[in-house]
Amino acid sequence: MFTPKYPPQDTAPPATIQPQTSTPAPAEQAPVAPAAPVSNRPTVQLTPGTALALVGGGTAVVLVVGAVLVSMLLAVAITATSVAVCAVVLRSILNAERKR
Repeated sequence: MFTPKYPPQDTAPPATIQPQTSTPAPAEQAPVAPAAPVSNRPTVQLTPGTALALVGGGTAVVLVVGAVLVSMLLAVAITATSVAVCAVVLRSILNAERKR
């Protein structure tokens, strides 16, 4: 369950270099750099339209999350105010009965 999942290895065949037989080989050959492996993953290209859509979607998410958080904060503030008013009214009622 907690073991890492590795992507499958690329299955592209390695690049082979064929020596030319028409010209004589030089005395020293430069070492050949190995070819970079070809990736099978699709490339993602962002066009101006998709970039604009991503920015618009991100802005919408931020605004919705902000509105939800502000409304929750407002609900907590209203609840705290109503509890404080109820406490003041109850205290006033209890003090009025003690004085009589």
